[in-house]
Amino acid sequence: MFKKVVCMLLIIALCIPLCNAQALSVSATAAVLYHPDTGEVLYSRNMNKTMTMASTTKIMTGLILCETGNLDKIVNVTDKMIYIEGTSIGLRKGDKISRLCLLYGLLLESGNDAANAIAIDVAGTTERFAQLMNKKAAEIGMTGTNFVTPSGLDAKEHYTTAYDMALLSAAAMKNEMFSKVVGTKSYKAVYNEGNTYRTYSNHNRLLNSLEGADGIKTGFTKKSGRCLVSSCTKDGLQLIAVTLNAPDDWNDHKALYNYGFGEYEKVTLGGRFTVKPVLVAGGTKSSVAVKNDAISLYMKKGTAAKVTYVIELPAFVYAPVNVGDTIGQVKFLCDNKVIATSPFTATEKSDIILAEQENLLDRIINWFLILISIK
Repeated sequence: MFKKVVCMLLIIALCIPLCNAQALSVSATAAVLYHPDTGEVLYSRNMNKTMTMASTTKIMTGLILCETGNLDKIVNVTDKMIYIEGTSIGLRKGDKISRLCLLYGLLLESGNDAANAIAIDVAGTTERFAQLMNKKAAEIGMTGTNFVTPSGLDAKEHYTTAYDMALLSAAAMKNEMFSKVVGTKSYKAVYNEGNTYRTYSNHNRLLNSLEGADGIKTGFTKKSGRCLVSSCTKDGLQLIAVTLNAPDDWNDHKALYNYGFGEYEKVTLGGRFTVKPVLVAGGTKSSVAVKNDAISLYMKKGTAAKVTYVIELPAFVYAPVNVGDTIGQVKFLCDNKVIATSPFTATEKSDIILAEQENLLDRIINWFLILISIK
């Protein structure tokens, strides 16, 4: 009887994580919860299903502009830039506006006119800009995506997947300017040489309703339904959520993050390795001591016990060596995959031996020790 009870308890314990994942329910047709640092998918629903993505398209448009740079450049607004349906930041023919203001208008107010203006300014036409978008998508690894418009208005052959949007968002949030813009709640745009003022407000409600929310983009068309891509960071741990065609997207994302952050624990690695001093060739000290500082990172609960490590230190180094210089590293692995690295640094100094300071015996001993260490 006792054995049966123990077995039942073990089965229940093993099933708890699975039950938690299965209990998570979202309204979205397709969804992904993604850990950008490891590339791990924590939750998915039809994540590779081909779908339209509405104005979340503008994540790619904004990323390309950020990488193109020259954000102070003044753009002269033309007819082709503003003759487009849907959301607008109110651009008029003849307006003179900076790329930076267009970027904020694109990502906060979701202006389709801003998207067109950016595309035409950067590439000459929206068609050529779409080529840049698809080239960047290929670089990121978005194998299920094809871009046609810079704004995300419905178009034949304009599609993506929830997983691809997670990859795109992870890449975009690494861009300092992009992440700054999408985390901004409001922005005062000044253009036409200071004669026009507009305030752009971010449509992402999570910035005001979810602790740690720091981006990134909303979207909607009748065909696409409600689309939302968001980022949330707590105590250094960032997760990205994507929902496509989600009637209850705000609550979907809150539920995803509530689940996702509960799956991780903070783990401290390294800092206690004891290694021999590293030999120094041609130095006032024949060897220097090194240390390895502890690092912290987030791992899925229960996986820390599987971490292994490999210490990589050179047989010798050449003088000079200063305190704090990096001399080798330790790699931490989980399931044979490198999850982190931490350097070994010198705790002692060894200057170059000047010719008049070095005697023949010291030189012979020093090099003999080095030769032994190499073998």
